[in-house]
Amino acid sequence: MSAIIKVVNKSPHPLPSYATLGSSGMDLRASISQPILLQSMERVLVPTGLFMEMPNNWEAQVRPRSGLAIKQGITCLNTPGTIDADYRGEIKVVLINLSTEPQTISDGDRIAQIVFQAVEKVQWEIVDQLADSDRGAGGFGHTGKQ
Repeated sequence: MSAIIKVVNKSPHPLPSYATLGSSGMDLRASISQPILLQSMERVLVPTGLFMEMPNNWEAQVRPRSGLAIKQGITCLNTPGTIDADYRGEIKVVLINLSTEPQTISDGDRIAQIVFQAVEKVQWEIVDQLADSDRGAGGFGHTGKQ
């Protein structure tokens, strides 16, 4: 399944694209006028210069880049960050530096990835009781560590 996503690019950078045939995400780049020095445990909202319009039954998810996380300790704070189909503002990424050293984000740096997903709408059905299952109410590690 694919969708047409309308995009306005106010950054000087190329549009995000799939790096390989098997890629599910496209890298988002920082669109900033000067470098950002991100201190340890500091968070920042980084603009991308991208604006988009998706069909009503789609969403975009902003996710961390694994290389940035392991090499520099930078990750997305709200992961995945959901962009709703009716949002028309600039795509911005909430980054946090989890390393012990200050990290620099420069214009054009690949800071996150964006994944598009079709969305199914649900309707609630109010009931007095739920059907039994093998798992029941077990959660939060109830099956053990190994």
